[in-house]
Amino acid sequence: MTDDHRGSDESDSTVTGNGESGQGPAAPKRPRTIRRRILLATAGLLGVGLVGGGAYAINFARVYSGRKLSNVGELSFANKVRIPPLLEGEDDGSGRHVFKLTAQTGESRLLPGRQTPTWGINGAFLGPTLRARRGQKVAVSLTNRLPEATTLHWHGMHLPAEMDGGPHQMVQPGAVWNPEWEIAQPAATLWYHPHPHQSTADHVSRGLAGLFILEDDDADRAGLPNSYGVDDIPLILQDRQFNDDGTIDLRGASFMESLAGVGSPGVLGDTILVNGTYDPHVRISTTLVRFRLMNASGARTYNLGFTDSREFHLVAQDNGLLERPLPLRRLQLTPGERAEVVVAFKPKERVVLRSFEPELGLSFPTDRLGGGDDTFDMIEVRAGDRLTRSRPLPDTLRGAPAAIGVPEKPRTRTFEFNSFLINGKSMDMSRIDEVCPAGKVEIWEVTGDAEVVHNFHVHGATFNVIEYAGKKPEAWQRGPKDTVRVPSGGTVRLAVSLPTHIDSKIPYMYHCHILRHEDLGMMGQFTVVKPGTENRAPRTIDSAHH
Repeated sequence: MTDDHRGSDESDSTVTGNGESGQGPAAPKRPRTIRRRILLATAGLLGVGLVGGGAYAINFARVYSGRKLSNVGELSFANKVRIPPLLEGEDDGSGRHVFKLTAQTGESRLLPGRQTPTWGINGAFLGPTLRARRGQKVAVSLTNRLPEATTLHWHGMHLPAEMDGGPHQMVQPGAVWNPEWEIAQPAATLWYHPHPHQSTADHVSRGLAGLFILEDDDADRAGLPNSYGVDDIPLILQDRQFNDDGTIDLRGASFMESLAGVGSPGVLGDTILVNGTYDPHVRISTTLVRFRLMNASGARTYNLGFTDSREFHLVAQDNGLLERPLPLRRLQLTPGERAEVVVAFKPKERVVLRSFEPELGLSFPTDRLGGGDDTFDMIEVRAGDRLTRSRPLPDTLRGAPAAIGVPEKPRTRTFEFNSFLINGKSMDMSRIDEVCPAGKVEIWEVTGDAEVVHNFHVHGATFNVIEYAGKKPEAWQRGPKDTVRVPSGGTVRLAVSLPTHIDSKIPYMYHCHILRHEDLGMMGQFTVVKPGTENRAPRTIDSAHH
């Protein structure tokens, strides 16, 4: 198999990625497809009005038994992982670095022997890695060649709300959007993805996403591997579900499965893609490798570790470096979360990065239906016969942002997640839910459903986790972060460093980053104003322009 991606504005010749020579393994026979046919046949026999207790119990038992998903033992890791191309912007002569991006349709060979209609940025599937430095002025020229209006949200970026790429900055088909801002935050691994109201899950699932790496002088001297694609390797982790014809299944559950409760978190796919590559491996040539891990899935939580249980070191989270490397053997990431880890290797080693059964904190049957029993091999790492010796991992990391200082009497805001609502409200594009003082630090308390997995993302801001489910957070939970899992039936307390950009009419978002939940209305809006003017700020806005 080759990892091919062909975009709508490319030539007729297929654009070939980094596939290995020869064909990969034949497309695996998916038990899930067989189960779907069985369930559809059952639906025909029982009829649409599946109300009888016995019929429901039979259907539930069949669905539940088939929801322990895994690809372990199915992969041969035949395909060299695609490394997204790196864009650093073109200097326009005025000191700005300009990134030219095009959202477009195309076709991609995501599975062996099948072509899948996809969307991408500057290509058919996913997008390039953008890279900029602290202090740089960046400008983006985004052309929308999709059949639908979309946006690009700069997830984790500190920037004015009007440049944020949320649902108020829609780009119509054929239009061009030109946001610009100054990079004014520490080095970090961020990402970009669409954010259209009620359609985010579909747009991301079709392929619109990419990394945005920020660098600065301090992080350059941190002593970490930093050669992109060599010892500093991005891994965009996604699950997908495919129909028999190779198209991406955007629903994720048949009628009978949905009756049993499948699909409420969103699509939990049975196929793993890494950087858009199926059945992948990565070859490494140094004794230390930095992996930038990005959970770009819509609903799945990954519990990452290596199959030989080797130790690795967490060196950065969503919004920046840690003060010192943290040794771990497992690391959970919910959708939207990122982590940078450094791993040591010896010559000729082969080891698999696996997602083990995640700890979701749910009970029967929602734990399994939410992916709590699922195990997936993600990618095989293959070390060369000879490895270049890397610099030793330092004990402390230069460039790590200081912990957020909490004032003596901070303002506290509370957010309760229940039935896809926040504080009993569904998203309203014209309603401002919170008005916040620019540059201040507040405590935000977020309480989760007892039997639904949620997480929480704040636009334009960084936070530290200061309490998790009534306890001091573990070191890997603290941050700096912009997205965090909300404990099921418990509360997470965040020290939020609010944005400094003032705008009383254009809001930032906060929401669950389980994308289907976001689309269902689990989102709110906040504006940022001059401290002391909160009570005079408008609480409604004209949303017609979006």
